Amino acid sequence: MPSTYSESPIRTDSASDRLDGETHTSEVARARPRTAEPAPSRETVVIIDFGSQYSRLIARRVRESNVYCELAPHTAPWETVERLSPRGVILSGGPASVYEDGAPLAPEWVYESGLPVLGICYGMQAMVHQLGGKVAPASRREYGYAELRQSVSDAPIFRGMSSSSQVWMSHGDNIAELPSGFSALAHTDNSPIAALGDGGGRLGIQFHPEVVHTVEGRQLIRNFLFDVCGCSGSWTPGNFVNETVESIRAQVGGGRVICALSGGVDSAVAALLVHRAIGDRLTCIFVDNGLLRHREPERVRETFGRHMSMNLTYVDASERFLSALRGVTDPEAKRKIIGEEFIEVFEEEAARLGEVDYLAQGTLYPDVIESQSPGDEVSAKIKSHHNVGGLPEHMRMDLVEPLRYLFKDEVRDVGLELGLSEEIVHRQPFPGPGLAIRIVGEATRSALETLRAADRIVMDEIERNGLYREMWQCFAVLTGSRSVGVTGDFRTYGDVIAIRAVTSDDAMTADWARLPYEVLARMSSRISNEVAGVNRVVYDITSKPPGTIEWE
Repeated sequence: MPSTYSESPIRTDSASDRLDGETHTSEVARARPRTAEPAPSRETVVIIDFGSQYSRLIARRVRESNVYCELAPHTAPWETVERLSPRGVILSGGPASVYEDGAPLAPEWVYESGLPVLGICYGMQAMVHQLGGKVAPASRREYGYAELRQSVSDAPIFRGMSSSSQVWMSHGDNIAELPSGFSALAHTDNSPIAALGDGGGRLGIQFHPEVVHTVEGRQLIRNFLFDVCGCSGSWTPGNFVNETVESIRAQVGGGRVICALSGGVDSAVAALLVHRAIGDRLTCIFVDNGLLRHREPERVRETFGRHMSMNLTYVDASERFLSALRGVTDPEAKRKIIGEEFIEVFEEEAARLGEVDYLAQGTLYPDVIESQSPGDEVSAKIKSHHNVGGLPEHMRMDLVEPLRYLFKDEVRDVGLELGLSEEIVHRQPFPGPGLAIRIVGEATRSALETLRAADRIVMDEIERNGLYREMWQCFAVLTGSRSVGVTGDFRTYGDVIAIRAVTSDDAMTADWARLPYEVLARMSSRISNEVAGVNRVVYDITSKPPGTIEWE
């Protein structure tokens, strides 16, 4: 839809200011919801998503303030939100203009409920438009830094903030006429009304407080949460553990559960929560699908079988998976095949164990967001996640997903609360489809051997140089390309390996890591000399967006 309004890309700066939703669990796709829901006693803020690329960043800022929140599409009826007993609502930005035909608007319950509301950028414009004000194209669009000057000195939303401060703008429309009962709270050179309020709980700001460019943005969000909504900040790892254990017990009752254990932090934390809730009625199943990294099966069996005292079943299904992937090159097809094979393996193992009622898996909130795209009309699905939305209808087990509403950094905090070791908690994410989506083309045995050898070298050098904890992920990719090279006096025509290293907080966005040249040189030299058939190494300097972290 053509629009005079658009949001320009905003850099979110350091790793703690980025978001993403790569598939980072080795679990399987989900189908039916029957999972533990968040306890209704939680203080919750609902974020109405109008399709902004920054909606998830708003959610991160709210969570950082120890207040629970969920994203909801702009079409969400009150019945789906009421279960959360919300304390307030945030209206996100978005790519539309409110005066265009078909522009998304907030559901009427937002204004009828009497809840505090904070409209951000497009969200403010939607509120103004719906409450009788007027929004019009600005004479000059405003993108980037701006100086916000407060028009009043006692607005609760600005408590503790400077009377003049730097904010980040990204809009092409302005407020032309205020709704009845509203007044202007702040302005910039190009926006006569950069903030507004009705003297109660309805507030709007034209700028983006969620990005680091807005210097006092975190304070503004906290002011809304605590001073306006009356939240206390009780969303903590300890409270989450207690609530979730009780929720799992209520859901599972006297049933038995199997857990898809990958060795990563997501499935480990999910398993620990379920184990704390039901004890030995949980059996963890680790499937060697032949798509794992160097010595991964041995490490997982050692760590989880011996040191975590859980029932662990090991299944070597590598031949089965590789056979199913034979001749398959399309990345989406590879993901779906792997997900289907996982479910079949789990059901077979469950049958051997006897009566099993539930499957536990480490689905995270970014997985859910990217796969189901809140507000389908205004935001796009990026890719399917094999642990969200793809279980066969005949599957006999219901799901337990205790991490379904958490971001990755929150999972790590919960892991530490549960007593997990630093090694497991801070293990870099590994995609559920494994090395299959780090091979462009068919995942053959020879291709897997080549990639494992190159990936081991990358990890060796990252760890040797003390860079592991600075990276969100670092790994090798077998690109599917071949190039001419020279080895000794002979011409070669070999494989091209790409090195991928990114910094992020939970992968909703990511930036390529500025690895030291000497580290890259050492990786390249070792891969070219130690990995048979490889004669060229390249470094991927693509951020997300526009790329994704994984290549497929």
